[in-house]
Amino acid sequence: MHIAEGFLPPVHAAVWTCAAAPFVVHGARAVVHQVRENPRSRLLLGAAGAFTFVLSAIKMPSVTGSSSHPTGTGLGAVLFRPPVMAFLGTVVLLFQALLLAHGGLTTLGANAFSMAVVGPWVGYGAFVLVGRLGGGISLAVFCAMTLADLATYCTTSVQIALAFPDPQSGIAGAVVKFLSIFAVTQIPLAIAEGLLGVLVFRVLRSVATPELRELGVFRFFARKEALDAR
Repeated sequence: MHIAEGFLPPVHAAVWTCAAAPFVVHGARAVVHQVRENPRSRLLLGAAGAFTFVLSAIKMPSVTGSSSHPTGTGLGAVLFRPPVMAFLGTVVLLFQALLLAHGGLTTLGANAFSMAVVGPWVGYGAFVLVGRLGGGISLAVFCAMTLADLATYCTTSVQIALAFPDPQSGIAGAVVKFLSIFAVTQIPLAIAEGLLGVLVFRVLRSVATPELRELGVFRFFARKEALDAR
């Protein structure tokens, strides 16, 4: 869902940059705090960033000026919570714009707001909700990954619609149009990302359970795990 360089009008690009900036600054502080409080989490932090970089670099053409791809931010949100992913996701987007010509510098704020801010918060919210409702952690990870992806695509659709409203139906009509075009590729991608996230989390659980416990990943599932162990 990266919006291409120069695609948004300057005013829109500036507004989205201002909207994303506070989250990114707060996220940078959260990363510093995380590393200081839990130095052992550095490897997982790097893995979360790399996972997001690789998945979000896989793209296929979609709406003019944008693309469809997985995001990978849901896993990082589950491990480290959304503020950390606001910073990591923005760093990923910056490197992709510079090294892969994927996205752009003028649209960095808009892309960061959709993929690094909205996506992680929606994904983390889904993760917490499933846990509080008594669902298993695998289901929670799947929902986090899938909904983080879909929330990003929905936000990008709104961003493009605000910049380029439909001549007849206005912004609302443009949102519906862009959502319907994105949906063809994005819904299958989101489901596939959710399944991949479950597999990756199971690997992490098998090799880094102590670190995951220190991060508090299991706190919403402790009771269910205890019952399952009986």
